[in-house]
Amino acid sequence: MRSLNFNHLHYFWAVAHAGSLTRAAEHMNLSQSALSVQIQKLEHQMGHPLFERVGKKLILTEAGQIALDYADTVFKAGDELLSTLQGRPLANRQVLSVGALTTLSRNFQLEFLRPLVGRPDVELIVRSGNIRDLLAQLESHTIDVVLANSAAPQDARSSLRNHLLNEQPVSLIGRAKKGKRKFRFPEDLRTEPLLLPSLDSDIRVAFDRILETAGIRPIILAEVDDMAMLRLLAREREGVTLVPPIVVRDELETGILVERCRIPKLTERFYAIVKKRRFPNRLLIDVLGVAKAAISKTA
Repeated sequence: MRSLNFNHLHYFWAVAHAGSLTRAAEHMNLSQSALSVQIQKLEHQMGHPLFERVGKKLILTEAGQIALDYADTVFKAGDELLSTLQGRPLANRQVLSVGALTTLSRNFQLEFLRPLVGRPDVELIVRSGNIRDLLAQLESHTIDVVLANSAAPQDARSSLRNHLLNEQPVSLIGRAKKGKRKFRFPEDLRTEPLLLPSLDSDIRVAFDRILETAGIRPIILAEVDDMAMLRLLAREREGVTLVPPIVVRDELETGILVERCRIPKLTERFYAIVKKRRFPNRLLIDVLGVAKAAISKTA
């Protein structure tokens, strides 16, 4: 097998980062046709198309994204060689890009990423956003995994896969006070003020259904779509807050907050959503393996 032509790889790397043949050709002082021929030669050697044209844009294919990751590593290694010889060594790192739903528990995100946190050979990139934008980034190979509390839609043509990582009970949490009697659910919600997730949350929709069936119209203090803010408000405000206990785990352990009532038959599920790939990120395989092993022990 012929060895890789690094000139071809460098031309591909330049086009991938420029986002177009025109910009890359101008920067490298080459004609577009010459640059295109070099990339075609690289694609022929690799046996995979590296770009697909969408309108006037060049979009990386899955193989193209993998090739770019390796090209980044190759040319970064050259920079590291120079830096090392000049007395400025740099660490060689693997990269895992994670998308997390804005409303998702920070504690859950940390638990998922814990096997990689602090590793000197790993760079973590974590982006927050709404599910639509994150799934679009997953489809375009910009990120490796999406962490969410609902599964991605599935059909026969879908390339997305949902991995259930955890299932947590949902509770009403309140500030610790002496002399508090046992909470009567759902009757006490006629008078006890409530802090709730927004209607974008699956657990909020299910909780509203429970109260509607019981004929209870709650006193709502606030509706919050960010679990981190809901956690802070639970610490500061009177009343009770609807959250999975993992969201306020530290406060429960220190006694700042207490579980007033666990909601019967109401749970929140946590998923890792991935795109089926021929060349999966090795770090993702490892961290998913740890997460699945953990849930199997508690099943």
